[in-house]
Amino acid sequence: MRKLKNSELNRLGLDEFKKTPKIPLVVILDNIRSLNNIGSVFRTCDAFVIEKIYLCGITATPPNKDIHKTALGATESVVWEYVKDCLSLIKKLQKEGFIVASIEQAEKSTMLQNFKVSKENRYAIVMGNEVMGVQQEVVSASDFCVEIPQFGTKHSLNISVSTGIVLWSFLEKIKLTNRK
Repeated sequence: MRKLKNSELNRLGLDEFKKTPKIPLVVILDNIRSLNNIGSVFRTCDAFVIEKIYLCGITATPPNKDIHKTALGATESVVWEYVKDCLSLIKKLQKEGFIVASIEQAEKSTMLQNFKVSKENRYAIVMGNEVMGVQQEVVSASDFCVEIPQFGTKHSLNISVSTGIVLWSFLEKIKLTNRK
């Protein structure tokens, strides 16, 4: 085996990426403190061709050198928008027909592996603050809470890690429903 060179990976150019159909999913960052986490989420959203990122509350916005450090240019490819109030945003998205899922440990949450995805729907996932998680009022207004199963001693995963896990799971489920 030999590692592939970047030139052998056949990645899309910026113009091609912008024209590529996106999966019907938006990511909402609810009061994310870490600029490195924000950049990492941008990069992950680029990798999985996510429709859009909403940055809410105290979540910083590009351009920012610390976001850029981990985004590596994904702030140019992924569509994003700043919205001050996360709760009003999810209510707006629900009116537009989005199914909103907060990624949180909550009563009656659905385990990620059991969360059903339909290609006919559009989805929004809410990722919460590194310490406090998703705001309770946002959890209460969400259509679902989706929980990532964990088996160790820690109570949570890093937000950028959680986002990657959820996006990969969502992408796999969309690919499976498109095959049927």
